[in-house]
Amino acid sequence: MTAVPLHRNRDFLLLQAGRLLSSAGSQFTSIAYPLLVLAVTGSAARAGLVEFAGILPLALFALPAGVVADHVNRRRLMIAADTVRLVAIAGLAGVILAGRVGVWASALVAFVEGSGTAVFAAAEPGALRAVVPPRQLPAAAGAQTGRQAAVRLAGPPIGGALFGVARALPFLADALSYLCSIGLLLAMRAPFQQARPSGSASLRSRVAEGFRFLWGRPFLRSCAVLFGLSNFIGPGVLLAVVVIGRRQGLSGGQVGLLVAAFGACLLLGSFLSPLVRRHLPVRAVLLLELWTWMGSGLFLLWPSVYVLAASILPTALAIPSTDSVVHGYRIAMTPDRLLGRVQSVWSTIALVIAPLGPLLAGLLLEASERAAVATFAASGLLLALWGTLSPAIRAAPSLDELDDLAGGT
Repeated sequence: MTAVPLHRNRDFLLLQAGRLLSSAGSQFTSIAYPLLVLAVTGSAARAGLVEFAGILPLALFALPAGVVADHVNRRRLMIAADTVRLVAIAGLAGVILAGRVGVWASALVAFVEGSGTAVFAAAEPGALRAVVPPRQLPAAAGAQTGRQAAVRLAGPPIGGALFGVARALPFLADALSYLCSIGLLLAMRAPFQQARPSGSASLRSRVAEGFRFLWGRPFLRSCAVLFGLSNFIGPGVLLAVVVIGRRQGLSGGQVGLLVAAFGACLLLGSFLSPLVRRHLPVRAVLLLELWTWMGSGLFLLWPSVYVLAASILPTALAIPSTDSVVHGYRIAMTPDRLLGRVQSVWSTIALVIAPLGPLLAGLLLEASERAAVATFAASGLLLALWGTLSPAIRAAPSLDELDDLAGGT
C-alpha cells in the first residue's frame, strides 16, 4: 500500500466521516437517555440502569462478534450493525412521540443499540487496517479520537437542547446519523479483509486463538486490563455529572454544556497528541491518563457539579494520546486474520466491568453523592499505582518499532 498522507487517503476519510456522523448521533442520545429517564421517573438509579443496558452488550457480545468479523465480509457486517441500530433508535423515537415511553422500553433499545455497536466495533479495526499502513495507525487512531472529541464537544449540548424542544428529536437525529454512516460505508472501495484460509474450527478454538495472541503479549495484555478497568470510572463519573447537575438546578442544555467541556478537552488533547507522542515515551503517555482520574476526589472537598466537571478535564486531555498508542499499537501488531477476535477479546477484557460504572453510580447517588464520587476517585488511584509499577508498561515498545512488530497475514 502506498503511504499517502492520511488527509489524502479517500477510504480513510470516508470511514472516519461515517464514524463522525454516527458518533455525533450517539452523543445526542448519550445525554438524552438519562434526561429521558429522569424526566419520566426522577430516579437516578433507573437512569443508571438504562446506561448499564447500553454498555452491557459491549462485553456480552464482543467475543462472538469478533469471530464473525474474522469470517464474513466486514463491510456487510458493519452495514448490518448500523441498520439494526437505525431501526431500534427510530422505534424508540416513535414510542416517545406516541407518549408511551417507559424505563424498560428505553433500556431495551439501549441494549439493542449497544449490541449493534459491539458488532460494528469488532469489524472496524479490520477496515482501518485495510486502508492505513502500519506506521500510520497510531496517527490514524489519534485522528479518530480527535474527530470523536469534536462530536463530544458539540453533541451533548445539542442533544440536551434538542431534548428541550422535543424528547424524540435527539433519537431521530441519531437514527439519521446511522443512515449516513451506511451510505459512506457503501462508497468505500477497499476490501475490508485480506484473503482468508477456509477452516472448520469450533467457536471456542477460534476465540481461544485470539485470546492466546493477546495474552501472550504483555504490553497488549496489560493495556487491556488497566484501561478496561478505567472504563468503569468514566461512565460513572459522567453520569454523576448529569444527575448532580440536575439536582443542583441546571437545565438539560446546561448539563449538556458541562459534558461538552469534557469533549472540548478531548478535542484539544487530540491536537496535542502528535506532540505528546513525539516527546514522551509510551509509558509516560499511558500513565498521564491513569493518574488524572483521581482528580474527581476534589468534589469531596467542594461538592459542586462545576468542580466535578472541571476535575475530569485533565483526563480528557490525556485520553487521545493514550488511545492513539494502545489502539494503534494493537491494530498494527495483530495479523489481519485475527483482528476481529483480538479486538473482541480486548473489548471483553476492557468492558467486562464498564457497565457496572453507571449502574453503581446510580445506586450510590441515591444514597450519597460524596460516596459515589469517592468510589471512582479511589479506583483511579489504585489503577495509577498499578500502571506505574507494571513491568510491561515500563517496557512498552517505541513508535519506531511498529513496522517490525506489524502482524502478518
